[in-house]
Amino acid sequence: MCGIAGFCNWGEGWQRNIERMNEKMYHRGPDASGIRASEDDRVVLGHRRLAIVDLTPSGTQPMESHDGRYIIAYNGEIYNYGSIQEKLLEERKVAAFRGTSDTEVLLEAVAAYGLEKTLVMAKGMFAMAVYDREERVLRLARDRVGEKPLYYGFVRGERFVFASDLNSIAALEGFDNPVNIRVLEQYFRYGYIPAPYSIYENIRKLEPGKILEIKFPFNKYRIKTYWSMAETAVRGQEHPFQGTETEASEELERLLKNAIRGQMAADVPVGAFLSAGIDSSTVVALMQSLSEKKVKSFTIGMWDEKFNEAEAAKQIAEHLGTEHTELYITEEDARGVIPKLAQMFGEPFADSSQIPTYLVSRMTREHVTVSLSGDGGDELFCGYNSYGSVDRVWNKIRQIPYGIRKPASVLLGAAAEGRKGALAVKARLLGAGSIEDVYLRSEIGERLCIVRKDRKSSKQDENGRAARLTEAPGTGCLTVMDRYPAGMLAEPQHNLMLMDLLMYHPDDILNKVDRTAMAVSLETRVPMLDRDVVEFAWTLPLSCRRKDGVTKKILRDVLYRYVPREWMERPKKGFSIPLHKWLREPGLREWAESLIDRSVLDAQGILDTDVVWRIWTDYMERGIWRVQIWYILMFQEWMRHAGR
Repeated sequence: MCGIAGFCNWGEGWQRNIERMNEKMYHRGPDASGIRASEDDRVVLGHRRLAIVDLTPSGTQPMESHDGRYIIAYNGEIYNYGSIQEKLLEERKVAAFRGTSDTEVLLEAVAAYGLEKTLVMAKGMFAMAVYDREERVLRLARDRVGEKPLYYGFVRGERFVFASDLNSIAALEGFDNPVNIRVLEQYFRYGYIPAPYSIYENIRKLEPGKILEIKFPFNKYRIKTYWSMAETAVRGQEHPFQGTETEASEELERLLKNAIRGQMAADVPVGAFLSAGIDSSTVVALMQSLSEKKVKSFTIGMWDEKFNEAEAAKQIAEHLGTEHTELYITEEDARGVIPKLAQMFGEPFADSSQIPTYLVSRMTREHVTVSLSGDGGDELFCGYNSYGSVDRVWNKIRQIPYGIRKPASVLLGAAAEGRKGALAVKARLLGAGSIEDVYLRSEIGERLCIVRKDRKSSKQDENGRAARLTEAPGTGCLTVMDRYPAGMLAEPQHNLMLMDLLMYHPDDILNKVDRTAMAVSLETRVPMLDRDVVEFAWTLPLSCRRKDGVTKKILRDVLYRYVPREWMERPKKGFSIPLHKWLREPGLREWAESLIDRSVLDAQGILDTDVVWRIWTDYMERGIWRVQIWYILMFQEWMRHAGR
């Protein structure tokens, strides 16, 4: 796990600026720092290294290919690099390797087969920059599902920049890209900024499975897809698994073991997060079955029994025989993380589970450098209860003709304007035209016009050139959820899972895990998102995922071979952060009110001061908690951190 950065066309001061970018990513790679420039200094690559495979200087980056044509700066891990290395040697593309790093294998594969063919054969998580000296082309690429981040765009005219960390781009001399007002509507809708957008104008996120190519004179880029989650889902459903449910669970176990075996490989200590849930328990169980030594497992708990799953996790760990470490945290521990969040994420991010994720990462890093995670199980195997509830809602409202529901939705919406409760929810859902629309409307929640309506914003044109066009807030910033075509997959709940895998999972869940873990220099790996596991999962019928009210049916079938069934059928408690309670207490209340002070909001001129204070007053005086309160505070904390 590392951090990459770079730019094109910087000119005078390029050395100083790439050093600034690298320094901002120190936490992503504290072991080494590297810089490489093209002969004319037009293209500069930077790298921070967290040494995982090949701890010697032979793994240092940026790295030059054997033939001298390519230079790479790469963040991530290629788990099947051994088989790619064998292919290169067998085909005599390489006579011998200088070291044992996956970086060298990846780079020589690019030199032999080209970037796109290499990415198709590679299994792993990554964000990379590869410069072709001969053709004077810089290519950026991101892994299939979005485990590793990559930002890019233009600053100070036509200076093209990229980095793993948005803070690195903001650290450039003269950086003055304005806040992207158009995307704030989406932020206050979801609590995170969905790709391809970022908080800054003219800076974007490269979406999963994409390659960006920018050629000399480096003022215009194009993007193409080498792998698509949507296409994989459609193809999988068109070619369904033909075996029995037992055979399906056996195949899933085989694929997960293969993935975990590859992801346990490292030249540093490896462990795993363990909650009492199905996903992490499955990963740890399979890890222990593959290891001759005790697997290191990690759990955090809370003293409040309503939220504590540490005892259940400890029971599972003892049964599996892992070397288990647990840490009980206090409210003071959790509250102490809040001031650090803006620095971790580089842009507003308001999923409050970021707090426990950081705490478990910090504790884990004291023992290992790599930790496997169970993320992805809910989205791939129909684990969220919301999938079933949305399906039930749609089956009810679809019985009413749309011609009746639509005007009824408008009338109810007018009656419920500015109010919470059942009436407002019914107004939103009645107007839905499909199950996907129901899901979208249920995700939106209460519509609140938090951003001032008189704000304007510039944007970037469709060809990747910097532009200065003004638009009203919210226009032109459609998300994957907004554009998702109804009925792409035949099974309604499959569509909901795919919608989450296209946006919520990469932009919220994986974003959260990467940033909080890398804040303490911990590499995380996610076996559920292995290419073969994902592609197999999409061939399964819904009955293998959800059956008779049982979620993640096929994963449970695998886990029950290792852990008693009755242990996993108890109600899940989760790790809840009681923000609605904390923000009323001394200390955090003063912190919050300093962020939304009327004079501060008026001076910024972005948020509607009256709306913000109506929401806050409803909370303080009437006990009405809205999740947008946390969204507002995280935005304002980011504004303060960024000096905006």
